Amino acid sequence: MAKDVKPTRKELMRIEDRIDLSERGHDTLEKKRDGLIMEFMDILDQAQDVRSDLDDSYDRAQHAINMARAMDGDVAVRGAAAALKEHPELTTQSKNIMGVVVPQIESSKVRKSLDERGYGVMGTSARIDEAADAYEELIENIILAAEVETAMKKMLEEIETTKRRVNALEFKLLPDLYDNKEYIEQKLEEQEREEIFRMKKIKNKKEEEEAAAREEENAEAEEAAAVTADD
Repeated sequence: MAKDVKPTRKELMRIEDRIDLSERGHDTLEKKRDGLIMEFMDILDQAQDVRSDLDDSYDRAQHAINMARAMDGDVAVRGAAAALKEHPELTTQSKNIMGVVVPQIESSKVRKSLDERGYGVMGTSARIDEAADAYEELIENIILAAEVETAMKKMLEEIETTKRRVNALEFKLLPDLYDNKEYIEQKLEEQEREEIFRMKKIKNKKEEEEAAAREEENAEAEEAAAVTADD
């Protein structure tokens, strides 16, 4: 790459500016990468808790629905489920974590009172109520898990992107720029040495010419003096 660079002082100044900009960009990206990793670790801890809660709530919901089916029958359970009039609603917003936009999911109408579930309280048992409670809790945990998992995925993608940029600067761009700078400096030093050598040669040649001219003048003066003495 260095061979394609013009060894001029203007090019050297341009490369030095790029090096300065790239080094500052590298430092900034390193700080961003480290900050993202710290945020990711916090979200990862939260995700582990959410997954644990999700597994527990799923087990409780399955146990509750199995008990309701066993004691009240599938028809009663399906009838209670079909009586639901208002379904859960979701709204999404977003928040910014170190330049990464992650979702915030807000839910409503997930938790319901007995009279909001649509089925007749007198025609159902406490086991169906318990199953409904368990599944409402499960839905809330699913929504929270979706929010956290999506945030974690986006953070991880941004960390990988930032790491690639840091590596590209550290192992490709900056080394190339340093090589180009060193190449130009060496060429400029060679040019400077050649110029000094050329100027010395010119100076020596001029001094030799001046010395030869003086010798010629002296010879002519001596010859003129000799002629005058003969006369």
